Amino acid sequence: MGDSGAARLNIVLVGTAYPLRGGIAHYIGLLWKYLSMRHDVRVVTFSRQYPKLLFPGKTQDETGDAGVPLESVQWIDSINPFSWIRTGLRIRRMRADLIIFKFWMPFFAPAYGVIAAIARRGGRTKTMFICDNVIPHEKRPGDKLLTRFAFRFIDAYIVQSKAVERDLKLWKRDPVFASLPHPVYEIFGAETCREEARARLAALDPALRLAADEKVLLFFGYVRDYKGLDVLLDAMPSILARMKVTLLVVGEFYNNEQQYRDQVLRLGIGGSVRFHADYVPNEEVGHFFSAADILTLPYKSATQSGIIQIAYNFHRPVIATDVGGLGEVVVHGETGAIVPPENPELLADAVCDFFDRNLFDTYRANVIEEKKKYSWDHMAAGIEALFHSLKN
Repeated sequence: MGDSGAARLNIVLVGTAYPLRGGIAHYIGLLWKYLSMRHDVRVVTFSRQYPKLLFPGKTQDETGDAGVPLESVQWIDSINPFSWIRTGLRIRRMRADLIIFKFWMPFFAPAYGVIAAIARRGGRTKTMFICDNVIPHEKRPGDKLLTRFAFRFIDAYIVQSKAVERDLKLWKRDPVFASLPHPVYEIFGAETCREEARARLAALDPALRLAADEKVLLFFGYVRDYKGLDVLLDAMPSILARMKVTLLVVGEFYNNEQQYRDQVLRLGIGGSVRFHADYVPNEEVGHFFSAADILTLPYKSATQSGIIQIAYNFHRPVIATDVGGLGEVVVHGETGAIVPPENPELLADAVCDFFDRNLFDTYRANVIEEKKKYSWDHMAAGIEALFHSLKN
């Protein structure tokens, strides 16, 4: 992770973190773990991340294992500007060398902008955004204004796909940035054999009982319209006309769950689709991936997806659509397949080709090799290098 003689930095990470839940909290936890090996790192998170009116899920708190146990301070109320000011002043008193914000939607831009403006006053402290998105998946009035406000107070940016790099350059003239791939999520444990994983799923929920030789597709993560579950369901009749396959739909629904269940009934595929419509605690994630043969990401739009990095952790190949940066991580014909978005027939063809040609073992071996590119050591070293470029 860089030169062993490099100076130890005082770093503050700002974003969703334990005791809050979700992929961004996992990301912050792992980043904290690896940066802390070389630097003094503190984590600032939200006392209230979303008001209940804007949060479609069941809870914002982690109910299972922490994944990466860390101590965070819950200072930021996303809708209370006074908390932003207090947080900025508190971080300023920490005399941080670097503040790293995890940025994924304009809703948080006012809070981040105010915190950064106050904390960096005087010139000692540098600020950095790790951008999941610059342009959000689900656009709302005022997005551009809010994002531009926050960007005024940020010194450097990290992007994790070419799609986000293009968006950044549209919004910021000559940005100081580094392109660093999204590392693999390693907090969910190791791959287990399919038979053992399927037995654990059956114990978790009898409705998830799978035969040892059953062909299993996995759709995993929060269900939102842009993720294209409806496209995958539309592909299922064509798949089932050629072979018997079971689709596991695993994750909490952030839009109308009933519309998908109605679609399953309308298409007559109820016997081949199993829903586990709930958030999956960290300690159970591995069961679903290890039980599956392949992950399907039929996104209609995207920048990148951390779900691929979970699949790679469990050595699972991926079928994804050619949107955003998905095709930068899924190597077509080697670690999975890339298909056009919103095309159920070509998606069905890719699924059937995978099973017809018995590609699991070949793709799995390729994933094991490919995932070496996506290390947290590389991310941490890239952050260090970007910071030092600001000091020159």
